[in-house]
Amino acid sequence: MMKKITITVPSEVSNEEARLFLAIKLFELGKVSLGKAAEIAGYSKLAFMEILGKYKIPVINYSPKDLKEDIENA
Repeated sequence: MMKKITITVPSEVSNEEARLFLAIKLFELGKVSLGKAAEIAGYSKLAFMEILGKYKIPVINYSPKDLKEDIENA
């Protein structure tokens, strides 16, 4: 379930830009999935993944411990 919020942003920030940056941060913090973040931002998953790359935010975020365990188990 999603909540609707209303925020005030500076006039130089468009509504679309504010939604995008909110979605990016929520995804980066692990609060929402890639698909949900893309939906919040108003993009397809593929387009949102490209945007994440532009901002150098990994689409897959393994901890070093998880990565090491996966490599050992492969």
